[in-house]
Amino acid sequence: MAQLSIEPNERVQYKIRYQSEHVLVIEKPAHLVTQPGIGHERSSLLNGIFAAFGPKLQQLGKDRDFGLLHRLDKETSGLVVVALTPAAYDMLRDQFELRAVRKFYWAIVKDRPKGDSGVIRKPIAEFQGTPTADKRERNGGRTLKLARISSAGKPALTAFRLISEGAAGSLVECRAVTGRLHQVRVHMASIGCPILGDQYYAPSSVRALGSRLALHAHRVAFPDPGNPEVEIDVHSPFPKDLRSVLKLLKLPKPDDHMS
Repeated sequence: MAQLSIEPNERVQYKIRYQSEHVLVIEKPAHLVTQPGIGHERSSLLNGIFAAFGPKLQQLGKDRDFGLLHRLDKETSGLVVVALTPAAYDMLRDQFELRAVRKFYWAIVKDRPKGDSGVIRKPIAEFQGTPTADKRERNGGRTLKLARISSAGKPALTAFRLISEGAAGSLVECRAVTGRLHQVRVHMASIGCPILGDQYYAPSSVRALGSRLALHAHRVAFPDPGNPEVEIDVHSPFPKDLRSVLKLLKLPKPDDHMS
């Protein structure tokens, strides 16, 4: 077997929500980074996927990100699309650029948006943050790459709709039309509805209202690389570890196939 660029690690846990000869849709658990990096050289989601699909992903190579078409933050759970062939990667990369890939998130937020639905159009810029001592420890002492609303940033668009509300918080579904760093987190915080458990964009009182970031990528829909006339539409159930947060806020669990 040819040497693999990413070290396989069969101990990394994930679920396959969809599989064909062209593409995988993987459900990533929270607390797991998407791809290898400093401190996570062999403990990322991609290390786990290489344990089962290494030869196929190796053929895509570094220039095609070994099949990874997008990423989720470490603390965000949910669906990640991975191409299994160069042709599928190129086709789906074009679809991402055309914004033809639809990505939906469930977010448990503080308070509630002013309307039952809306669109947030605010440019987002990346910057190198200076972490506090506790954040520096969680980040291995490294400088943080963060994001903020800035007129100098790139255009960013997030659509949202209210699913349920309680006295202290609400459950919303967000569609990230663009794909900026921490986009949903930054946009929801910008309208006064920071996501519970968000260690970087929420005030301290909101950070403590969850064991982790209350954000789950629950649905992704995109043209089938094998037959572009057909849409692949994959759903992920509401994560068990966030149900206690819903209960705390007296919010019902959403329908797992709510669109």
